[in-house]
Amino acid sequence: MRKFLKVAIAVVLLIAIIVMSMPYIMKTLYPLKYREYIDEYSAKYNLDPYLVMGVISAESRFSESAVSQKSAKGLMQLKDDTAYWCAEKYGITGEIYEARVNIEIGCAYLRYLLDLFDQNVENALAAYNAGQGNVRKWLKDDRYSSDGVTLHKIPYKETSEYVERVEKRARIYEKIYGDK
Repeated sequence: MRKFLKVAIAVVLLIAIIVMSMPYIMKTLYPLKYREYIDEYSAKYNLDPYLVMGVISAESRFSESAVSQKSAKGLMQLKDDTAYWCAEKYGITGEIYEARVNIEIGCAYLRYLLDLFDQNVENALAAYNAGQGNVRKWLKDDRYSSDGVTLHKIPYKETSEYVERVEKRARIYEKIYGDK
């Protein structure tokens, strides 16, 4: 009986330690850097800051120097042609690897995609990953969209998983860093 009581107390203490450590563990698994830029440019481009955090987390895990196999660069993994087009359209200056610049261009581009796809977050995220031309094509195809507005299936597995990953991470960031 005494041994059982000691084990039970140890288990309760272990559970208490784990529960008390959860915020630290979650913040370690889902780091947040550049909050001031995310908040500033999310507000400027009327975006959910947690969605922006989800994009950055999914794209680069908050690494300023990240480069993809397809040569996308920085925190929000911007391709040169998209970054130059967007910077010119929105009057953004600076280097693509600068956190402030990369986040502003990424936010401007995400706003553009949301406007292009009637504020449909899934379509905008799919376009961020696979290109707006692909999303337009999929919306016209009965296999992927029954109404021409909403994708009920994304044919690229990578893009489908990307959309789910960003949305999941956005919810996690809101839960961890959101105002309670």
